[in-house]
Amino acid sequence: MKKQDIEDLRELIEFLKTHQVAEFDVDRGDLKIRLKFHPHESAPSSLSELARLLRAAPPVAATPATGAAMGASSAATEPVADAENELHLVKSPIVGTYYGSPSPGSSPFVAPGDHVEKGQVICIVEAMKLMNEIESDVSGEIVRCLVTNGQAIEFGQPLFSVRAV
Repeated sequence: MKKQDIEDLRELIEFLKTHQVAEFDVDRGDLKIRLKFHPHESAPSSLSELARLLRAAPPVAATPATGAAMGASSAATEPVADAENELHLVKSPIVGTYYGSPSPGSSPFVAPGDHVEKGQVICIVEAMKLMNEIESDVSGEIVRCLVTNGQAIEFGQPLFSVRAV
């Protein structure tokens, strides 16, 4: 590794520790990094919180270690209205695989008819072996899930229709 790569890795580790992230993986070709920290008294930040913090962080030199973590964009989570039914569409902020429950066999995060609050986890999108919690960007009632469990999804693809309150 180059000296700059080591410095960038140190910055990344410090950032992860500061925000109490328990685990972090990067797998890009021949570069594989897995960081695991001992849990603290308080709960670790959610992956969606990590993504938000990474987007807000000042830019650093793009290296394989830091460039992989900055794939999600907040543009996909901006409120969007379904003109036909006046329903809000919650869209995926990243490309990956959709999962509606925290683990196989467990109950789903949400189902049609459930009331959700803004910021509530409604599903998981797996991207590069990282499980990213997707939060509702609006409070309301889940009307319909627009994807199926295990389905590959695209950036900006609608996941749920929500009747906003």
